[in-house]
Amino acid sequence: MLVGVHIKGSRSKWRPKDSIAELKELASGAGAKVVDIVNQQLTKPTQTYVGKGKLETLLETVKQKKIDTVICDDELKPTQQLNLENALPGTKVIDRTALILDIFASRAQTHEGRLQVDLAQHEYLLPRLAGQWTHLERLGGGIGTRGPGESQIETDRRLARNRIGKLKKDIEKVRQHRKRYQQRRKRSDLPIISLVGYTNAGKSTLLNKLSSAKVAAEDKLFSTLDPITRKIQLKSGKEVLLTDTVGFIQKLPTSLIAAFRATLEEAEEADLLIHVSDISHPNRSEHCHAVNEVLTNLGLKQKPKIGALNKIDLLPEEYLPYEDESLINLMNQFSQTVFCSAETGFGIGELINAIDINLA
Repeated sequence: MLVGVHIKGSRSKWRPKDSIAELKELASGAGAKVVDIVNQQLTKPTQTYVGKGKLETLLETVKQKKIDTVICDDELKPTQQLNLENALPGTKVIDRTALILDIFASRAQTHEGRLQVDLAQHEYLLPRLAGQWTHLERLGGGIGTRGPGESQIETDRRLARNRIGKLKKDIEKVRQHRKRYQQRRKRSDLPIISLVGYTNAGKSTLLNKLSSAKVAAEDKLFSTLDPITRKIQLKSGKEVLLTDTVGFIQKLPTSLIAAFRATLEEAEEADLLIHVSDISHPNRSEHCHAVNEVLTNLGLKQKPKIGALNKIDLLPEEYLPYEDESLINLMNQFSQTVFCSAETGFGIGELINAIDINLA
């Protein structure tokens, strides 16, 4: 079951039904079967995430439909999650953050990707430890490591912190290796371009079209977690390095941003960003806003950007982009925009020309 709560007066640009629709896509991508959806508007958050009356409805629905998992469309506070689990006995309660972390864990292929996901999961779990997390790896154990009278929850927290510390050190080693690689790239004097955008906007497909990279590109959220760099040649003869990065999403967990900092540094090192947007998606404006929020948090707001308005082939033939006010507003966010289709190749030549112009 999916549960979404919308707080009146919230600054979110997302309509509740659109946010819950995305949550459904995430849940399905994680292998869950969605059997019911519940939305509620509240004036302020509650200790059980939903209101008292809605909580009674949830309990009745869970019993009737034999639901074993409830997924909430926000990151729950530890007390909210515990209270909700107590109110729905025998039912697992997870939030959007845990769901995204689960998807990342299932799709991380490289050593670096697995380290980053592992760190994000441990940092998410640490404030939620309540003694029942006996599955945590017992690192640093042995005689003398447990003080007299130490409770199980204190032990778990200590072990989790030790694990977090080790993961951060391992990731820092990877980060330093990436830094050395980036320095070698700089010495080659090749401009660096990073593809950024909302998850499933078509970045990997665009990378393949521009470079013949043969990267796995699937029609699902977060199909790419690890940065992939390829050299391409522009029409001017200039060679550049093109990097695909992890996709963004609304309500992107802060722990995930922190864990993937080394990966996101690829965008920081770029001379030019190509912001790939799926213009066939009804929430394209909200997607663009979510990406811009992350870029701003990373200090990349002023980085030169080209807007690649992708998947134009999925729009009706009679569609006139310049008569669509929402699309015009989207285009105005970039100094230059290109309509393209990474799938069919439409507009790719124009995009390459735009890159050439911006790097001149």
